[in-house]
Amino acid sequence: MLMGSALMNKLPVKMRNNLMVTLFGIFKIPMIFFVRPKVLELSDSRCQLLVPLSWRNKNHLGVLYIGAMTVAADVTGGLAAMKEIINSKRNVHLLFKDMKADYLKRAEGDTVFTCNQAAEIKSFVQDVIKSGERKNFPLEITATVPSKLGDEPVAKFILTLSLKLKQ
Repeated sequence: MLMGSALMNKLPVKMRNNLMVTLFGIFKIPMIFFVRPKVLELSDSRCQLLVPLSWRNKNHLGVLYIGAMTVAADVTGGLAAMKEIINSKRNVHLLFKDMKADYLKRAEGDTVFTCNQAAEIKSFVQDVIKSGERKNFPLEITATVPSKLGDEPVAKFILTLSLKLKQ
């Protein structure tokens, strides 16, 4: 594992983030691998993923399938939380408790999923570690199709992030 960590640390950050999502998809949740999200940004302020519209994830109308959108929203919020959990070096279990989704328009192109709560997630992870109790936090994810609609949302998600420190 040390050799793998050393190799990962030599990769450019964007490539490392995308490799992490791909490997997680291959070994833990194959649906993520099938949808093939790409990390655009993973910073202290936001997490942003791109899901390219392809034969893998479009529906019978040629737009991004609701299942692919759900996977992308999950990965966007989950990746922002995992970054902070990894940085904490603590064993914190992550899951999503529930989800509310509003589909506003058809996603007729490559779709960008954005969570602008990375700073709040960092504080939330620290709070969970301090308390040792399971806590919940609502994450807001917005989906846009910049090539067709600019910053106008095609979908909005609220996922309840549930974390617990494993003793």
